[in-house]
Amino acid sequence: MSTIRESKAAVVEAVRSRLDGADAAVVTEYRGLTVGEMATLRRAIRAVGGDYKVFKNTLVRRAVADSSHEVLTGLLQGPTAIAFVHGDVSAVAKALRDFARGAPALVVKGGVLDGALLEARELAALADLPSREVLLSMLAGAIAAPMRTMAGLLKALPQNLAFGLAALVEVRGGTVGPATEEAAEPGSRDEAEPAVQTEAEPAMQTDAAASADGAPERAAAEPAEGEAAGQDAAAGVEQRT
Repeated sequence: MSTIRESKAAVVEAVRSRLDGADAAVVTEYRGLTVGEMATLRRAIRAVGGDYKVFKNTLVRRAVADSSHEVLTGLLQGPTAIAFVHGDVSAVAKALRDFARGAPALVVKGGVLDGALLEARELAALADLPSREVLLSMLAGAIAAPMRTMAGLLKALPQNLAFGLAALVEVRGGTVGPATEEAAEPGSRDEAEPAVQTEAEPAMQTDAAASADGAPERAAAEPAEGEAAGQDAAAGVEQRT
């Protein structure tokens, strides 16, 4: 009797240890599966990171009692086998679903994930999800897409600037010189206005000089006229005398 009890205690401890070390667990009923089908199912689950074992319900109930896996108690009816998941629970759920399509005797009852009960429909939804590798690849692609877009914009910026400069040169007749000259025209006009004034100033200075030159002549002429008048007056006096 003691040997049987020790054997059962060892199984209970093994179930408890497996549940504690697994990321999730899926309870199935395998009634009607052949030995060959069970071996095929084990290989399929092992390929996706799982471990498929058959246990007695009474021993599993002892193992999950007073633990976070106690939610599995209601699923322990009929011949029970547990798939212990190490990694991606959706991959194991997909392997079970795909196998059940060819072997309807396999029934997925439910499972546990992080202490929460997973119903059969929830496991079916997980089976429809892409694998973890595919999801990580999709996430990496979503993160890389904005980076590729930014790199494309940075690459296109100097190209667009070059195209813009080329178009400007073409519009300006092959050179950007006219634009510079037009920009300088206001200053040129400002400088040209004093030039007009300086051209007028010499004319004014010439007129002034001519006036100044004519003044001595008039001054010289006026004494001459006075002297003539004096001479005429003296001659009249002499005639009268």
